[in-house]
Amino acid sequence: MTFFKTFALLTRQSANFGKQLISSQLISSRNLSSKSIHVSNYDYDTLQVSSPCEHVLHVELNRCDAKNALNKEMFRELYELFCRINDDQHCRAVVLSGTGKQFSVGLDYNDMIEMVSQIRGTSSRTAGMSDVARKAKYIRSMILLFQDSFTVLEQCSKPIIAAIHGPCVGSALGLVSAADIRYASEDAYFHVKEIDTGRAPDMGGLQRIPRISGNDSYIREMIYTARKVPASEAKEMGMVSKLFADGEQTKKAAIETATLISTKSPVAVQGSKICMRYSREHNTQDGLTLMANWNMAMLQSEDVSNAAKGWRKDSTEVPTFSDL
Repeated sequence: MTFFKTFALLTRQSANFGKQLISSQLISSRNLSSKSIHVSNYDYDTLQVSSPCEHVLHVELNRCDAKNALNKEMFRELYELFCRINDDQHCRAVVLSGTGKQFSVGLDYNDMIEMVSQIRGTSSRTAGMSDVARKAKYIRSMILLFQDSFTVLEQCSKPIIAAIHGPCVGSALGLVSAADIRYASEDAYFHVKEIDTGRAPDMGGLQRIPRISGNDSYIREMIYTARKVPASEAKEMGMVSKLFADGEQTKKAAIETATLISTKSPVAVQGSKICMRYSREHNTQDGLTLMANWNMAMLQSEDVSNAAKGWRKDSTEVPTFSDL
């Protein structure tokens, strides 16, 4: 039984608190070894996974021939991968990027054609569905599956740093909006393309991007006009936190930040992510109550005493922390 699930059992009487507290811990049914990151366990067709250093995973969208367009297989693999990463006790931080010359051009064109045919009822899946309610139910189920593939990043207890270079279009922007930190290269640009395809974005961008930027007027203009936003402008508006000369420098910086995060207490880092996510959806008092409930257990962790070893002025010892 994992640390967080044990804590959830101890707080079972507080149903609402427990539900919110461990929601991110319930998204996967698989447990991986806590001894090391075995990259061979992460074998996917549309994603490339490596471990640049201890406790850090680098996930790359890997459909270079299709400009890293997100197809149904990639959506499925993203969901499965981040469910597994959530339970990988050795992993403490993740970098998300794209192979080739771009992060991603968004939804795969062939999948888009399939979606349109489903809406029109010409697809084999919806053929014979003349009733609006039944056709709508099927389309809704597909949208929810796609949404879950991005929400799983937000619910993953490990911090995720998106390293963006080149185009970040449509659903790809929805993907990076679910990350914790966003770095971009100077040649990167962001484009809410869905408007130009006759539909409203439905992968989480409308919900997450305004909170990231904090400038509601600017984001509405960006979405309604479907104009391309250069990386410099995105940084100015708070969509990304740092810019770098090119894609390689962006990935390198993201890995360095992930490596630094991985040296910190996983109890403190993962707890901070869970509590910040909770507080974003609730009022200040609810967030404070959660922190009191959280730290009544977490302050008793061995990580607190281990971290204290580095506080002494005469100490040269670098704190180390067990896997979580």
